[in-house]
Amino acid sequence: MSTGADGVAGKSASRTALAGWVLFDWAAQPFYTLIMTFLFAPYFATVFVGDPLRGQVLWGYAAAAGGLLVALFSPFLGAIADASGRRKTWIAAFSVLIIAGMSLLWLAEPGAEGRLLLVILAFVTAMAATEFATVFTNAMMPFLVSEDRLGRLSGTGWAVGYLGGLVSLTVMAGFLTVNPETGLTLLGFEPLFALDWGARQGDRLVGPFSALWYLIFVLPLFLFTPDAPAANIGAREAVRRGLEQLKNTVLELRQYRHIVFFLAARMLYADGLAAIFTFGGIYGASIFGWSAFALGLFGIILTIAGAIGAFAGGFLDDRIGSKPLILLALAGLLTAVAGILSIDKTHIFYVVEIPAGVAQSAPFGSLGEWAYLGFAILIGLVAGPLQASSRTLLARMAPAGKITAFFGLFAFSGKVTSFFAPFLIGVVTAAANSQRVGIAVVALFLISGGALMFSVRVPRRK
Repeated sequence: MSTGADGVAGKSASRTALAGWVLFDWAAQPFYTLIMTFLFAPYFATVFVGDPLRGQVLWGYAAAAGGLLVALFSPFLGAIADASGRRKTWIAAFSVLIIAGMSLLWLAEPGAEGRLLLVILAFVTAMAATEFATVFTNAMMPFLVSEDRLGRLSGTGWAVGYLGGLVSLTVMAGFLTVNPETGLTLLGFEPLFALDWGARQGDRLVGPFSALWYLIFVLPLFLFTPDAPAANIGAREAVRRGLEQLKNTVLELRQYRHIVFFLAARMLYADGLAAIFTFGGIYGASIFGWSAFALGLFGIILTIAGAIGAFAGGFLDDRIGSKPLILLALAGLLTAVAGILSIDKTHIFYVVEIPAGVAQSAPFGSLGEWAYLGFAILIGLVAGPLQASSRTLLARMAPAGKITAFFGLFAFSGKVTSFFAPFLIGVVTAAANSQRVGIAVVALFLISGGALMFSVRVPRRK
């Protein structure tokens, strides 16, 4: 019997146990895909609030509030969990909040202005609870497999999460969410249920659907995946010890300077990656005039590429190591960003002239669009390994007994400056009066994160 990365004995958990852990990513992904990105967020801004500009502002404030809660409290919660030992207890508590928060989004009925604050609070609760639960599931990784299999576990989980988002989006858009102008679903089918489409019940169903999805697919984690050993202490003592441990960890960060370098690097390149996903579709739509259907197809293609990249990257991570894979992924992202910025309606690689696309033609009907799509697929292929290997690297570097606290700091690093890249892109775009120049700012975040990664020293594998 071998020893896990944290010193806990265990050759490897059973396949059923590993499947339960992997399914957490599948269970949680609809919150990000359906609620935060594709379906509920546009409905909130344009229909529930009724003013797209005001709705976007309110949604932005709500997302920022959720991110701030995650940044502030993740390190504390992680340290307390390390002191108490158990992770699944915390996941269960936050799962209740996730399900309640997403379910309450059903109340976002058009014209129900009096429910606005409740709906915003429900969204913020679901967002923060999902991120908190992820801190504890990430920290379970070294208890489940030996160190030389962490990459495959993380990559598989990330890939399954991508696929969960894709399947849940297909179900909602294909069979439940209705276009009020046609009475058909967004993919042109008859809806499965006779809901009140005038009250936009199909759109509001996104919240309860995501909650039910989460409830069903998170259950295997609780039923089959083993937890870390529990410490024989009460809740008050766990809080006291956890806060003391976090204080000591912060004071002793000099001893963990390479983890600090890594977290700082991850903060930079994660901001850059998030900005790529935020502005990539906008930039493509502005160049080629893509319709909503084309943008949806674009998102599906990127999701599939991300799943493939994450799954394959997990095996590559275990073979060459997390740090080299992260650096390779950053090089791929820089290549893709440079390629995308070299494209306009009549040029690729800045100077190579190509025929312009025909207005209102089939999606991706021009050479420029195909080139743009090719570079976007490269982004998808390397984004999955970049994110999956980041949590794998921390699982390998974090000291025994403090892994959840460090995953709390990991969550902190992913949220504390998440506003900065979009803000800087907006400022530079306005100052230069150029989308291309504005989006080029992304490269600075990727290069800075990569430069810091070079200084990270990863301990030799056990």
